[in-house]
Parts: sequence; C-alpha cells; structure tokens
Amino acid sequence: MSTTESETGSTTTSESTKEAERSAEARDARDAAEARDARDVRELGAAGSQLSTAPREESLLTGPTLSVLGWARWFWRQLTSMRVALILLFLLSLGAIPGSLIPQTNVDELKVQDFKAKHTVVSPVYDQLQLFHVYSSVWFSAIYILLFVSLIGCIIPRTWQFVGQLRARPPRAPKRLTRLPAYTTWRTAAEPEAVREAALSLLKRRRFRVYGEGDAVAAEKGYLRETGNLVFHVALIVLLIAFATGQLFKSDGGKLVVEGDGFSNTLTQYDDFRSGSLFNTDDLAPFSFTLDRFTGTYERSGPQLGTPRTFEAAIRYTSGPRDKEHKTVVRVNEPLKIDGSKVFLIGHGYAPVVTVRDRANKVVFSGAVPLLPIDGNFTSTGAIKVVNGYKDKAGKRDQLGFAAFFVPTYAGKGNGQMFSRFPALDLPVLNLGAYHGSLGVDSGLAQNVYQLNTSKMTPFKDAKGDILKKSLLPGEKLDLPDGAGSITFEKDIKEWASFQITHQPGDGWALTGAIAAIAGLAGSLFIQRRRVWVRAVRGADGVTVVEMAGLGRSESARLPEELADLAGILHAEAPTAAEPAEEPDPAEETVDKTARASVEVEGVEK
Repeated sequence: MSTTESETGSTTTSESTKEAERSAEARDARDAAEARDARDVRELGAAGSQLSTAPREESLLTGPTLSVLGWARWFWRQLTSMRVALILLFLLSLGAIPGSLIPQTNVDELKVQDFKAKHTVVSPVYDQLQLFHVYSSVWFSAIYILLFVSLIGCIIPRTWQFVGQLRARPPRAPKRLTRLPAYTTWRTAAEPEAVREAALSLLKRRRFRVYGEGDAVAAEKGYLRETGNLVFHVALIVLLIAFATGQLFKSDGGKLVVEGDGFSNTLTQYDDFRSGSLFNTDDLAPFSFTLDRFTGTYERSGPQLGTPRTFEAAIRYTSGPRDKEHKTVVRVNEPLKIDGSKVFLIGHGYAPVVTVRDRANKVVFSGAVPLLPIDGNFTSTGAIKVVNGYKDKAGKRDQLGFAAFFVPTYAGKGNGQMFSRFPALDLPVLNLGAYHGSLGVDSGLAQNVYQLNTSKMTPFKDAKGDILKKSLLPGEKLDLPDGAGSITFEKDIKEWASFQITHQPGDGWALTGAIAAIAGLAGSLFIQRRRVWVRAVRGADGVTVVEMAGLGRSESARLPEELADLAGILHAEAPTAAEPAEEPDPAEETVDKTARASVEVEGVEK
C-alpha cells in the first residue's frame, strides 16, 4: 500500500471515529434531557399537572398500531381536538363564501334562473356542487355537523374534569421549590407556624383557594381562565344551534302597502315569501296592520339637498282577531315587534290615483297605482292595467294598458325632460302611453305588475300617427282617440311604503351566544391560571427558613411580579432575621499571632 493510500485510510478512520463520538454525545445529551424531564415530573408531581383541561394533542400523521377500537379512539381524539375544531371552523367560513357570491335558490329563484341563462358553462358545475343552495348542501351540512360533534365531544370531558378540579384541593408543594420558574427565600426569626398562618391569611385576602398541610401552604387562582374556555366553546354551540334553528324555521316576506290599505299576515297577502325547510305556514302570527300615512321630508338646501330627514309610517295594528287596535309609528331600524315577528320599513314611493272611463263614460278602473322609483329623486315607472269591464267599439271584451312615468318635481322640458329634480311633491307630473289588446294575464304565466307587456297589444295613435302619449298635471285627463274612453290623473296622490316581515326564532340565542363567546374568549386570554406555595421550616441553626414559589400555565412576567408582591407583604410580617456574629476560630487565631510575631522580629533586625 502506498503512503497516500495509508493517509487516506487513516483520515477516513479518524472521521468515522469523530462522527461516532458526536453521535454518542448527542445521544448522551438526549438521554440527559429525558432524565431531567422525568426528574422534573417526579419532583413537581401533581403541582405541575391539571393547569388546563385541554385534551392531549396527538399527531395527525402517526396513528396507533392497534385494533379497530384503537383506531376509533384515535379518530375520536382527533375530531375532538382543538386543532381539528379550528380547521372545521375555517372550512365552514370558506363554505359560506359561495353562498354570498352566488345567487341562492331559497333567497331569489329568479336571480338563479337569470344566472343560469347568462352562465351556461359553469351553471351545470355549480349545480353538481350544490352551490345554488349552499346552506342546505350535503358538504356544508357535513362540515356543520362535524364541527358540532367536535365541540360537544371536547366540552363534555373538559367540563367534568374542571368540576373535579374545582372540588379538589390545591396540589401539595413539590419537594424542591427551587425548580419552579418563580422562587424566593429568606430567613426570619418568626415561628414557622406564625409564618404559615400569615401566608394563609394573605392568600385568602388575594382570593386564592388555599390549603395548609404539613410545613407548606398551597394556593391556586385563575379558574376563570378555564371557565372562559368552556363558556367560549358552549357559546359556539349555542351559535350553531341558533343558526340552524333560524335557517330551518325562519320566514321572510315583503309587502308593498299604499296609504289607506292594510296587510294581514297570511301567505296570500305577501308579494314575495321565503321560509326555512321546517317552517309551517300555520305558524304565522295572526296579526294585521293598516298604513294610515307615510311621512317623508327632505333637505331643501345645502350640499345635502334631497337627503331624507323624516322617514316614518303611521300604522294601526292588532296582534290577533280579539285584540284591540293599537297605533304606532314604524321608522327605519325601529321595527314593529309582534308575536316574535318584526315589521321593518324598508322603502317608499308614490302611487298616483287615476280613473279610467270607457266609451260610455263609465268608470272601469279607479284607484292608486304604485310606481317604482328609479333614482334618488323618485322618478318612477310602472304600468296601469285595466283587465275587466272595458269593451271596444264592436262591443267585444278588450283590455287597456298604460305605460306610466311619474315625477314628483318636474324638471321641465329641456331640463331633464321627465326626470325629477327633487323627491317631494312640488310639481307632480304623470306621463302616460296608451295601448289596447291582450295584457297576457290569461296565459297562466306569472307577470310583473309593474311592467307592461305590449307584445300582444296595439298602441293608440295620435293625430300624427305616433303612439299616443301625454304628460298630465293633477286634475288633467288623456282622451283616447275615436271616443275610446279616457284616463284622468286625479289630484289625490298617495304614497306607499314597503315592509319586510321577518320571523327569525334564533336571533335572541345567537346574540346571547355571541356576547358569551366574546366574554369567554376575553377571560381565556387575559386571565392566567397560577399556583403559589409557601413553605416555612426551622433550619439547623434554629432560624425559620421561608420559601415561596409560583407556577403558571405559561411563561409570563405577571407571575414573578405577583410573587414578588406577595413576598413583600409576607416579609413585612416575617422580616429577615439578623445574621449571627461569627466566633473566631482558635486555629486561625494562633496563625494570626505567629504572623504578627514574625513581622515584629523582622522589624527589629532592620
């Protein structure tokens, strides 16, 4: 073998030896750490345990190598762990996003149909994923139920464990208090029994749960932290139950009411109605109300010109057939509450009163026609439909339709045309376009009462051959050609108000759960669970040795500060003893005398 090969072999052997030594050192360090941890557990004992009732977390990647029962227990522990509960809560919030971005069938089916007509590619995919009814879908319900089970499975054992802790005494002091994170000691001339009595009194005044046994006093405080944890989890369950109850048993509908008209809380009275899957229409509260007057006033000048100042509806209502009539005023965000239902005022507009006469000057229609606003100044559009009672010149049954355009304050020709410049009734004008023929109401298909379908209608023509149109002031009328009749814009202009009637049985519980969740979370974040021990024993020299130590669930600067405060108060009652004077050692005294004699001899010689 050459010299180079020998050196290479020696180098390899040396590196292998060093690697083995490093591995041995790492193994020794790990063994030492494990031994130290085991010793800490042995020495702290019950003093360091049960500071929390949180279940023990296990890795999601390493499961047990046990039987089916073992795997079931492992999956149950994972499901009831805080980690999985947070993941499910996050998934639930993610699952709610499509419900707010994509139109939902149970909210507005017409919007869903329009969405499908416009998005023919993605709509089948959304249907398969149940995105048009997210909150009743299988996947959302699965997340919801798993979260519900996870919270219940976590709360029940923690509650029983916490009740056991409340009934138990604070744990005894460890043998070696010096190993605790906060520690102090001093010597005092007071008797050990007096020191322990003073410590008991002090800790009781500070609202600790205290227990004296042997030569030490044990105290514990901060149970509201765990109470806050449990309250937070229970509040989440209450919120889930309230949400489920509200979705299953809710009802929600809208109604437009003209001044002088009324509403009775029955299904046929609603303009639109939605309800939960378990709601029964027989459960509708039997109340009714009449709109006497709507009052709306607006800012007349300044940068907020046209801004509403008064927005209220004066109504008369009864809560049942045998109830007497009551008067009240409904305002925005001030709903009327009747039998668990709320009546909200959500909008208003104008309803011009018109009278339609036929060829024989007979009234075939008379009443207020609500029109829908299209801007902030209440420029409004709608339709006036005469379905029955009108006949053409041949005596055959015919129908009339008028396309209506209304402005409460006319801007004038060349100044906005038929657009309003102010929302109040300063200069009302009604523009009408006249048609006759079939309104399509006999087809059996649902129609929008605010729109006029002219596909099967013929317009009346004026002298120029154009569609007959005219703008009317209150009291004026539009005569139809060839003596076909007339329509009069009456001076009486009424207003209408739209109401939202909701019944949400889980609202109160949801609010209670939300408040409790916030309070519980605040308690679990800002309250610290901690324990304090005071040991007073007589030392070998007859002087009392006082030791104080504290232990918290987590590292915090508050624990040493609190222990220092307690120690300062206790030290005032058991002050530090004076150090005894040291007696001279005979051997040291002899050495000192010999040294002095040597120095004196040296001085004489010099």
